[in-house]
Amino acid sequence: MSGDRYKIQDQHACYFITMTVVHWIDVFSRRDYKDVIVESLNYCIAHKGLNLYAWVIMSNHIHIVGKVETELGMSGFLRDFKKFTSKKIMELIQEIPESRRDWLLDKFSFEARRTGRAENYKLWKDDNHAIDMSTIDMMNKIDYIHDNPLRAGLVHEPDQYVYSSATDYAGGKGMVNVTVV
Repeated sequence: MSGDRYKIQDQHACYFITMTVVHWIDVFSRRDYKDVIVESLNYCIAHKGLNLYAWVIMSNHIHIVGKVETELGMSGFLRDFKKFTSKKIMELIQEIPESRRDWLLDKFSFEARRTGRAENYKLWKDDNHAIDMSTIDMMNKIDYIHDNPLRAGLVHEPDQYVYSSATDYAGGKGMVNVTVV
């Protein structure tokens, strides 16, 4: 993606990815928007060859560890995932009772115009901070992902946060169909 300092060289390698909302806007403070991400991840696992090992949704960014095993590749997955989730979340902002509706739409519209990289609204930063996991301890990154809600003061234990794969790693069944390593 344009502006990304961390390049995806091998489209089928395992990566630690960080997808960030423009200007670090806290868009994922509502369950409706987080559920779009959950449904989209499950769809990509079932239909796009995504093999997801870990994930977490924070208020303004998402971390995943995974790989894509089809010709779509990681770049194709990220492009399609961001495009779909951006469109769906923008629709929801306009449909549900959203106290920040005008402010959010103004910010995302401004970013689309400023960058010229989206037609009406730009939700996601272009960078994905894609780190190839081939030489990195995967469990270290998975623990980092699961500890995000703990560090943010949202929970006392990582597996208490439902919008992550920590439940799966604690022996339960989470919201997304991850592959536990």
